[in-house]
Amino acid sequence: MTTLTQTRSSLRFAPAIFVALLGLGVISLTGHVQAAALHDAAHDMRHATGFPCH
Repeated sequence: MTTLTQTRSSLRFAPAIFVALLGLGVISLTGHVQAAALHDAAHDMRHATGFPCH
């Protein structure tokens, strides 16, 4: 029973750790991309989803 309780308590923080790592990955990747490339990617995605942007 102790092992099950320890496993549950350690898994409780897994989603927070995953989100933190994902956020750091997104920030580090976008920090190394040129601004024009980010703008073009966002612009194309807005048009692809049918959301007007201008």
